[in-house]
Amino acid sequence: MTTVRLPHPDGAHREHQLRGGRAWRPGPFASRVAFAAAHVVADPLGGNVPGAPAALDWDATLAHRARLWDSGFGVAEAMDTAQRGSGLDWGTAAELIRRSAAVAGGRLAAGVGTDHGTEDPLTAYREQLEVVLDAGAQPVLMCSRKLAARARGPEDYQEVYAALLRDADRPVVLHWLGTAFDPLLEGYWGSTDVPTATGHFLDLVKAYPDRVDGVKVSLLDAGHEVELRRALPEGVRCYTGDDFHYPELVAGDDRGHSDALLGILDVIAPAASEALRALDAGDLARYHEILEPTVALSRHLFRAPTYHYKTGLVFLSWLAGFQDSFTMVGGLQSARDVVHLGEALRLADLAGLLPDPDLAAARWTRLLGVLT
Repeated sequence: MTTVRLPHPDGAHREHQLRGGRAWRPGPFASRVAFAAAHVVADPLGGNVPGAPAALDWDATLAHRARLWDSGFGVAEAMDTAQRGSGLDWGTAAELIRRSAAVAGGRLAAGVGTDHGTEDPLTAYREQLEVVLDAGAQPVLMCSRKLAARARGPEDYQEVYAALLRDADRPVVLHWLGTAFDPLLEGYWGSTDVPTATGHFLDLVKAYPDRVDGVKVSLLDAGHEVELRRALPEGVRCYTGDDFHYPELVAGDDRGHSDALLGILDVIAPAASEALRALDAGDLARYHEILEPTVALSRHLFRAPTYHYKTGLVFLSWLAGFQDSFTMVGGLQSARDVVHLGEALRLADLAGLLPDPDLAAARWTRLLGVLT
């Protein structure tokens, strides 16, 4: 077995023997709808420093999406996993949406936000919605920092979102991103009290049930998600965005289940695909056996500050050999320290997600030599 050294905060190192990847059999599944929110691969020579426009390695970025489609997942494009609001500017995001749509090998959804120069939130939303609709993708109406800063009550949210739902020519996904992912969204839907905000959110969904395909909830509160999905109108899906509790939420109970739109699927796709195929077959034990070790990894990657989870996803993609560099737009490869990255390596290996242990070890050893 290949052995790697993992740093510890006390200055010592621990040894870990890499097991290597399991022989996953990813492919189509039917009992759940699942989107993987995909990361972007930065051009390592493109000047991706803090504050600079994003420069992508387009071939590697699109190849990653092809892997996700081949594993049976839809791709959720240009969302927070792709560093929207943290390095991926709207001009590059719009090109990313168009390029992904041109080669789509499966279902494609794409983020609609307000993160460009237009100051009025509704106008900004409409400009981005037009791009997504023209590309043929399903719109995901993401939360807006501009709207959160301007809104004075729930009626301001209702007015903007109702107009967008009327504009869209196909059902959309409504995205509720919690403050763990973006502190600037405090008080979204018109209240800092989550039950009150949930009531306002449900008022919108119930007013337009035929225009809402589903809601994506990223509050990291499994109990709240279960209550919300039970309150949704018939036919409106609940797409879990809970990267801490996804196995039980997707498995569901006798009163329903969540579908998925998750950032963690970006890195666990081969295993998660096989797990969902087991769920199709009614093999709940196999489903949980596969996903259980991914939860420890996910909770580590999404630990506070949660919004830096993207660094771990890109790091593991590099270790697995799916991209040639550990560079990120905005220079965010520096957002997690070497101890965090070492633990991510260990947990990914235990989950069977590193297909070539010798490659992973060689890349990790090079990085460790630079950072310590």
